[in-house]
Amino acid sequence: MTRSVWIKADDAVGDWDDRRARITAALEAGADWVLVDEADVARVRELGDINVAAYRTDGDVTLVDDVEASDDPDERPDAIIVGKDGEGDGTVDIPEDFSGSADLSTLRRDGDLERGAYVRILGKEYEAFAETAADEADYTIVIGEDWTIIPLENLIARIGEETELVAGVTSAEEAKTAFETLEIGADAVLVDSDDPDVIRETVEVRDEAERERLELEYAEVLEVERIGSADRVCIDTGNLLDHDEGMLVGSMARGLVFVHAETAESPYVASRPFRVNAGAVHAYVRTPDGGTKYLSELQSGDEVQVVDTNGTTREAIVGRVKIEKRPMFRVALETDDGDRVETLLQNAETIKVATGEGRKAITDLEAGDDLLLYYEDTARHFGEAVEESIIEK
Repeated sequence: MTRSVWIKADDAVGDWDDRRARITAALEAGADWVLVDEADVARVRELGDINVAAYRTDGDVTLVDDVEASDDPDERPDAIIVGKDGEGDGTVDIPEDFSGSADLSTLRRDGDLERGAYVRILGKEYEAFAETAADEADYTIVIGEDWTIIPLENLIARIGEETELVAGVTSAEEAKTAFETLEIGADAVLVDSDDPDVIRETVEVRDEAERERLELEYAEVLEVERIGSADRVCIDTGNLLDHDEGMLVGSMARGLVFVHAETAESPYVASRPFRVNAGAVHAYVRTPDGGTKYLSELQSGDEVQVVDTNGTTREAIVGRVKIEKRPMFRVALETDDGDRVETLLQNAETIKVATGEGRKAITDLEAGDDLLLYYEDTARHFGEAVEESIIEK
């Protein structure tokens, strides 16, 4: 599931300077949406590139048509949100018969902009109103009053995939809870905070919630053989990697060896904490979507998966790929179930792998060592897992 972070920046948070500070913090942190008043849409566009949702607060539903018909794309939001100063936030009483709801009527109108509902959960009737709105809305934003988990649990359980459920939060801790509730979690959170650190930490929570956790295992090294030279690939990322991080690479997609980033100091060369010396051009590297790419295919701007020795993953952007002819080792391994996998790695002291005894230079690796890898008994076609018989040797 793809999670997203919205930042509340309408006139309820203060004057334009206050709102601009929140929007700037959202842009710098990598938030996905800002929620503003319709009059601020063009000013948000001037600040940077981010999805913009705008409240429709005029009681006249024709305002929606005016917004959608605007000739200036900078004045058009990406989504219209109804409910502020209306039925959704309790300013106008919710009708007993929802068929008479002005907010719901606006959601049902045809148009080329996405629509969302903003609902404060003031009681059980507002839960029911949010459920009904979800049938029509692309986004259903729910704000808890004296928040408990129960209303969010109810909505997660009852609202289907026809809407994106956005839960109101004021801290990264609340965002984490919202993303984890009922193990399914809200699709997004709407952050109401002036603190840039809260906004940044909430984006980090989003990223952590989306990250894959891999089960890594050890395989026994059968042989380490010096072979001739090959075209070796260094992946230089636009990210700094930690000491226990690296990438999963290998000659066979079902068994990808953990190769450390060049974070360690060496008497021969300075550390390169953005680099993984990944192997020969034919080898696979794992990508954040769970697929693989050939090392020869990588180019600046691509995403690769970074993993630590515990299997925690994150994404990194490729900044540069260096391909040079270098002497290589062929490393053959045997998994616990008897499968044999191999990879080629450069013959150099700076290339480190993770063994049962800890971090070890490839030049010191020998038969009998245990080498960390990610193993999955599946074939790959164009980087995607497939159910077919493919022999790799």
